[in-house]
Amino acid sequence: MLHDLGIIMLVAGAISLLSKWLKQPVVLGYIVAGILAGPYVAGSSWVNVESAETWGQVGVIFLLFTLGLEFSFKKLLKMGSTAFIGCLTIIVGMMGSGFMLGRMMGWSEMNSLFLGGMLCMSSTTIVFKALDDLGLRQHKFAEICFGILVVEDLFAVVLMVLLASIAVNQQFDGVEMLAQVGKLMAYLILWFVAGITLIPSLLKKCRPHLNDETMTIVALGLCLGMVLVAKMAGFSEALGAFVMGSILSETVECERIEKLMSPIKNLFGAIFFVSVGMMIAPATLAEYWLPILIITLTVIFGQILFATLGITLSGQPMKIAMQSAFALTQVGEFAFIIAQFGESIGVTEKFLYPVVVAVSVITTFLTPYTIKLAEPAYKGLEKVLPKKFFTLLGRLQQGKTTVAQQGIMRQLLKKVGISVAVYGIVSGFVIMLYQQFLSGWIVGAMSAVLPEQFEWVSRLVALSGLLLLLSPFLYKIISSHKNAPEAQKLRQDNTYKRAGLIALNVARNVLVMMFVIGCIGRYFNLTLGLLLVAAVAIVAVITFSSKIHKQSSDIEQRFIDNLSAREREQEKNRSVRREVEDAFLNYDLHLADFEINPESLYCGHQLLNLDLRHSCGVNIVRIVRGGMNINAPGGRERLYPHDRIVVAGSDEQINLFRQKLDTAVDSTNKSDAGRVSTFSLEQLQVQPGMSFCGKKLAESRIGEMAQCVVLGIEHNGAISMNPSADVVLNEGDTLILAGETEKIKGLLG
Repeated sequence: MLHDLGIIMLVAGAISLLSKWLKQPVVLGYIVAGILAGPYVAGSSWVNVESAETWGQVGVIFLLFTLGLEFSFKKLLKMGSTAFIGCLTIIVGMMGSGFMLGRMMGWSEMNSLFLGGMLCMSSTTIVFKALDDLGLRQHKFAEICFGILVVEDLFAVVLMVLLASIAVNQQFDGVEMLAQVGKLMAYLILWFVAGITLIPSLLKKCRPHLNDETMTIVALGLCLGMVLVAKMAGFSEALGAFVMGSILSETVECERIEKLMSPIKNLFGAIFFVSVGMMIAPATLAEYWLPILIITLTVIFGQILFATLGITLSGQPMKIAMQSAFALTQVGEFAFIIAQFGESIGVTEKFLYPVVVAVSVITTFLTPYTIKLAEPAYKGLEKVLPKKFFTLLGRLQQGKTTVAQQGIMRQLLKKVGISVAVYGIVSGFVIMLYQQFLSGWIVGAMSAVLPEQFEWVSRLVALSGLLLLLSPFLYKIISSHKNAPEAQKLRQDNTYKRAGLIALNVARNVLVMMFVIGCIGRYFNLTLGLLLVAAVAIVAVITFSSKIHKQSSDIEQRFIDNLSAREREQEKNRSVRREVEDAFLNYDLHLADFEINPESLYCGHQLLNLDLRHSCGVNIVRIVRGGMNINAPGGRERLYPHDRIVVAGSDEQINLFRQKLDTAVDSTNKSDAGRVSTFSLEQLQVQPGMSFCGKKLAESRIGEMAQCVVLGIEHNGAISMNPSADVVLNEGDTLILAGETEKIKGLLG
């Protein structure tokens, strides 16, 4: 194992340097290096295939953990329709295209199905890296790309569960798939709610003890702990790592954890991608060159077509849609994981894995070029397509912003539905865990000390304990959003028939009664009438108990506080409020902030002299200097080192400003490149002709003349460190000085 790890890391280190030199994505280099260093090229005596697979599985766990840190369930809910509609169109279109393509090439249904699943996932890592390298991360279409990638990451986790179910049954079982999805969603919600309720509070209490070392160990411990929990629940280890990463992404410590995990991500990412390459046989690639070519073209043109269609239908301008689509034209990391999974459980043939990896290598290499082609392609379409087409699209986009929102009742149903689903799932898991771990122990312990005729008391105590644990969650099912603004509007509207509100409240109470009846039925065999009476009484107690109300509110408030803690912290550090930034987007403008480099030529200049409005088209709307905000700064305002300036403009204008800002720094650096200052410790003997000979240290002006510090004086063989300012510098004394060598030598002249 250590031998194989050493080979993997040596290859990864060499290829990362080569990739940087060639200005190519390092992920691409890792895969190619893995092929060349793998057992199919270099021989099995150099690297063991099974060992490479093992290291690859370890790499997957940590890769998905770090991907989870970049994922956010809250961001997912805030993405709006664009990310969901775009992602749904891509997934349906690419899965269908991949499946039909596989069947046309004569592949089996299972191979074709897995191929479709692999082709609908773009690469989060590659898109992030490509947009960073091209300086496009702050463009409007980049945000849409990231939103779609977030939804795709979540769907990939669900897809793995679905494919596992289909692979085991060897057929499309709709009921089984629905059950698996329900189980997955239930576990995801439970883990997320429990994690957000407990983990941020734990980290907050332990913060005084969490230096970088302990934070790293705690984060990795939580990751591997969730891996074990996911495995015990029957899910993959990768899912557990991803879930824990997404939980930690909602904490205040997320940025710190991301920074600490960055070296680990790079390490295990390299291990994973090199191990992927090592499992590819070049002979297989040569044999299947035609399918590789066909699949590559399908990925590129299919992603462009379906992504453009979906994003345009969501109400975005066609130019933005095409820019987003051209950035998503690659096969992502999840495709390797799905391919590896299919091969490991023996439902796909061995040729599929290297074929998909080869397609990923080609599309990854082409990604920067396809991104650059987006705008020329749009301009070409403008010339070819009739103007009526773009007029129709404009009406569609306008309609998206002016059409009325959903009805008030529908909005209320949506809010209540989400709350009921979350608290219902939590209640179900509380019942399951209580029955498995506590109920039997309580009944057994009390039955051992009670007379036989009072055995029912032990069951009553166990039932009471269960209902006490459940009561805060059942209360939320009954009462959540009862006083929401939508509900109040409906109550105040005299023309509205209140039957809808009444039916909603009755339905919630009935659901809680079903939970209560189910709990009672586990301990007592009562008639239906008694069950109903007992359930009604218990529901009434839960509804009107002030203690249960307070306990439920405390739990919910803790969850909300923990969930929004990171967002509140980020909002404090934002240069402009989010709602102001969103308002600019309505006018096809957006805000971007930059920090003034201390070496920039802009430092010290007044805004009117820089004339950024004329040269770049941007406006500086705010300067953040320390804790002070200068809003709408005037032309006589100067820029100082480390000022954060907020500029408003279009994508092109901000990009031009960024280039000018970078050029100003670069030219300064070049002018200073020839000056190298050496800082050192020097000894200088006091000579009779020196201006400071015979003077006190305070009067000598040595520090001013040579920009140095007098650390010590040697007089008659005795050394005095950090001497007093009243010490006289006599002839023959030796001064110990710290400063720039050349300037200290100037004291001799």
